[in-house]
Amino acid sequence: MEVIQSFTIDHTHLKPGIYISRMDDGFTTFDIRITEPNHEPAVAPGAIHSLEHLMATWFRNSAVKNDVVYVGPMGCLTGMYIIMKGNYSVADMRSLTIECLEWILTQNEVPATTPETCGNYLLHDLPMCHWECRRYIDRLRNDFHSEYTKLQVTLSDGKVFADA
Repeated sequence: MEVIQSFTIDHTHLKPGIYISRMDDGFTTFDIRITEPNHEPAVAPGAIHSLEHLMATWFRNSAVKNDVVYVGPMGCLTGMYIIMKGNYSVADMRSLTIECLEWILTQNEVPATTPETCGNYLLHDLPMCHWECRRYIDRLRNDFHSEYTKLQVTLSDGKVFADA
């Protein structure tokens, strides 16, 4: 079985930033890395859930709404994935993300937080979401990272998987 490309990223050297995780058939998956994996706490579940609702709302109402395929959290809770249709660069996504986060900071409620509209409507934390947004905006402006450090992975059958 092939190793998933994102598992070839050296998470011990991954800094908060924006990375292109993959490009497939006209779609770009962006790694919106909010915290430093394995060195900082992950984003709290309520905060990242609120961030997901707010980011998805903003992106799906923005000028690029027709190109937005997916906005959602990483399982490790250190960031978000945004999948876009078309040709978007890291610089494009950086500008869009900052604009989105600035909008989030003006919001006093999280959309779709009722039992009818959300599968876990009680798991939201807007104040902590705002805190994470402020910290991430600062990082995107002042300590920006966008180049992955890759690993070479040896599979159980002895084959080597490296994505250079």
